[in-house]
Amino acid sequence: MVNFYDSVLQHPRFYRQFNCSDSLITVFNCPLEARLMKSKFASLWSQYNYLFYVIEGRKIWHTADKAYDIGKDTCVFVRKGAWIFENFLEQGFCVVLFFIPDEFIYNTLKSRVKPLSKEFMQYQPVMVLDSSDTLAAFFLSVSYYFAGTQEPDRSLLELKFKELILMIADNPKNGELVSYFSSLMNEPQHLSLQRVMDDNYRFNLKLEQFAQLSNRSLATFKRDFQKIYDTTPGKWLLEKRLDLAMRLLVDKGNSISEASFGSGFESVSHFSRSFKHRFGMSPSSVKH
Repeated sequence: MVNFYDSVLQHPRFYRQFNCSDSLITVFNCPLEARLMKSKFASLWSQYNYLFYVIEGRKIWHTADKAYDIGKDTCVFVRKGAWIFENFLEQGFCVVLFFIPDEFIYNTLKSRVKPLSKEFMQYQPVMVLDSSDTLAAFFLSVSYYFAGTQEPDRSLLELKFKELILMIADNPKNGELVSYFSSLMNEPQHLSLQRVMDDNYRFNLKLEQFAQLSNRSLATFKRDFQKIYDTTPGKWLLEKRLDLAMRLLVDKGNSISEASFGSGFESVSHFSRSFKHRFGMSPSSVKH
C-alpha cells in the first residue's frame, strides 16, 4: 500500500508544505492534485493521524466497515491506519491538511489545565468535526500563510498545531474525537495494539507497518503481540483474513477476486492456496 504521508512529501510542487518536526501542514492544489490520481480507487495508509478542511471537491473514504462521502466545507479527522480513496477524476480535491502524530497530541493535551474526561465512547476511523465559527476562523488564518512567499517560523507552526488540538478538545460537540484523544492519554498499551490490529488486519499492510501504527519497533511489536495473542502476527493475520474471506464469499456473495482483495491478500493465487489449506476446499467450491 502507498504511504500517504510519504507521497505528499514527495510532491512539493503539487502540495505547498510547511514542516514542524514530523507534523506537516500542506495545501492541495485542485487541478494539479487531480493529475496525480491514476485510478478511481487508491489504497493508502498513514502512520500519522491527519486532519483536513475541504475547500473544494469530493472524495469517498472506504475504511474496514464504512464509507464516508466527504465534500466542501467539511472538517475531518482521520485516525492513523489504512483506507481506500475513491477519487472523482474529473475534479480536483482542494484541502488544507495537517498530519498530527499521536505523540504531539499527547504532549499538547498533557499541558491542558482542564484534564480530558476518561469516559470512553466508540470512535470511528474517520470523524467529521463540528463546523464552528472558531474552527472556520482558524483555517482562514492558516490560509494566509500559503498566500505569502515566506515560510513561517517553525515555532509559530507548532503553536498553530497546538491551537488546533486544544480548540477541538474544548468543543463538547467533538465528543467522539475527544474520546480518541483521551484514549491516547489513558489507554493501556496492549489495548492500543489490539485496536490497531482490529482496525487494519483486512488491509495489505506489512508487519513493519503494523509496528509503526502501534508506535513500536518491529522487535517490540512481535514480542508484545505474542504476549497478547499467544501466537505470531503472521499466523493471526492469515487466520483473520481467511475467516473474513469466507464471510465475504458466503454471506456477502463476493466474487473470489473481491474476497481476496477485501480481506487483504496480495494476489488471488496466494489467497486460493491459503484458503484451500485452511478450509480443505477451494474458494470456487464455496461459490457453487
